[in-house]
Amino acid sequence: MLGKKIRFRKIVNDIPINLKFILIYLLGVLLPIAVIHLVFMDRMSELIKQREEQNLEVSLERARKDIHDFVDGGVAVSHALNTDKALYEILDRTYANPLDFYETFDEQLRNRVSSYIPVNNQILRIGIYTDNPTIVQGGNYQIIDQQVKNSEWYKLWERSKDSVLVAAYREAEASNSSVIAPYLSVIERMDYYDYYDRFEKLLRIDIDLRKIYDVIIRERDYLNLYLVNENDEIIMSADSGYQNAVSGAYPVFDLSDSEKNKDVHVVSIGTAKYVKGWKLIGITRGTRVSQAMRDMQWSVGLLAAVITLFTSVFIYIMLRSYNYRVKRLSRHMHKVTNEKFELIRMDEGQDEIGELIRNFNMMTSRINSLINNVYKLEIQKKSLEMEQVRAELNVLQSQMNPHFLFNTLNAILVVCTKHEYSEVTDIIKSLSKLLRRLLSWKEDLVTLEEEIRFTEMYLKIEKFRFRDKFEYRFDVDERVLNYKIPKMSIQPLVENACKHGIQAVDGQGLITVGAAIEGDRLHVSVSDNGKGMSAEKRNDIMKAIQIENVSGNSIGIRNVYRRLELYYDDLVRFDIQSRLDEGTEVLFDIPMKLLNQRDELAGGNEHALQSAVDR
Repeated sequence: MLGKKIRFRKIVNDIPINLKFILIYLLGVLLPIAVIHLVFMDRMSELIKQREEQNLEVSLERARKDIHDFVDGGVAVSHALNTDKALYEILDRTYANPLDFYETFDEQLRNRVSSYIPVNNQILRIGIYTDNPTIVQGGNYQIIDQQVKNSEWYKLWERSKDSVLVAAYREAEASNSSVIAPYLSVIERMDYYDYYDRFEKLLRIDIDLRKIYDVIIRERDYLNLYLVNENDEIIMSADSGYQNAVSGAYPVFDLSDSEKNKDVHVVSIGTAKYVKGWKLIGITRGTRVSQAMRDMQWSVGLLAAVITLFTSVFIYIMLRSYNYRVKRLSRHMHKVTNEKFELIRMDEGQDEIGELIRNFNMMTSRINSLINNVYKLEIQKKSLEMEQVRAELNVLQSQMNPHFLFNTLNAILVVCTKHEYSEVTDIIKSLSKLLRRLLSWKEDLVTLEEEIRFTEMYLKIEKFRFRDKFEYRFDVDERVLNYKIPKMSIQPLVENACKHGIQAVDGQGLITVGAAIEGDRLHVSVSDNGKGMSAEKRNDIMKAIQIENVSGNSIGIRNVYRRLELYYDDLVRFDIQSRLDEGTEVLFDIPMKLLNQRDELAGGNEHALQSAVDR
């Protein structure tokens, strides 16, 4: 047993990788898909046949019920008229003259019969026949004369032994005797009251064959329906129609050669005696089931093709990744035997083969390092030491420059204090604080109080430069001082106002910095009364600040815009409002729910902005 297992493993191991992949694809993908497809198709075919069989039964039963209701409704009207005692009395009465009959007709007979038709719309007409010679025939009331006795329906009635007869026949139309039309009538003798038997009385209710034809046509998608009487004669079908003008007997139902191969469904119209032997025969059309099968086969085939294509592409990608990396690894191993220690330059991946490639690269690198001579190793070591010394010198130099600058400023400050240069002294203090704040600002978010204080120091320096050329003003709500915003969010806007707004003003300029809570948002603005700008230039600036790698006069505003956008995405609103010779206002607002507050809130709101700046 063990020997067989070893031989089997040897056979498997001897198969080339490409052939293994092909076998995996054929046996692991295509064969299961084909088997599942065949089993699924077989099962689906059975389900479709069962569903269509149920649909056919439902269709046949629906048509049978409608036709039965039409006939049963006519019989119900016939029974209602047959039990109308007043109608018996009127029909059994002898009238002195036509005028006497017309008076009775107007009073009692005019709407007595026709009132049933609107309620039973399957009834085409109602006729009452009597051999009372004193009745004037017309409308719903007719005399049983020789012409009536020679009619087809009367002959059928005479041959029948039933009290109620449902008869199908062809006869000339009353309005046009040259036209032969089919009829389906409910015929019943009016003999409910024995004491009104002076004259023979018959009821004939004609069923509207168009209603039955509509039912048969309605079900044509499912079945070819045939309405057959007790003599197996086809009374109605989709092919014959209801306006069949052919005289003579109805054709006898018989299956054609093509129909014998189809399913035939037969159901009785009803159990009542008057429809005994009447049947509704349905022959499957065949095309519906075939079409459903074709649709199912096409859908399942398409699904199988899509699954096969997807799995084929997926397996190809997976196996190609495996095969490609194994071949690269094999080639580089052959190079190592020839003392060529080349690394495998590729994305090795995170799987087992990738781990093997990384280990190979690590092994190759170590072997290559071991065979390098000591001189090269020493040179590399000295180069690394020089780089380290150079880096340490750069660090010392970067630390020395700020200290040298502060020491110089302090020396100038001592001289200015000694000679009582008060204005210069204040400016140097502000400049020193400004520089220290820039170097010590490590955090990205600062309180609005710190940002305002930093902006105030900058404006003091600008005020010293321009003297009385401009003034500045802060309009800041004390409630907002402890909320944190990105640093350098206000000062660049103030600097931009000084450079491009105030310098071009002939008179005195004014810069106003405002911050307040408006609704549920923090509103910050920087405005000046400078030269302003046109709407076109304003639109160009708004477009420029939203473009990467922009340069020019908009760099400061763009930096503020980008910093706010990075922190608050598209929830921050940034805008520039300006008019020529009226000044410019740059503003932004941030939802309050996105802002953090300083942890130590005690005392933060007890001082006004000016006292916070002066400390």
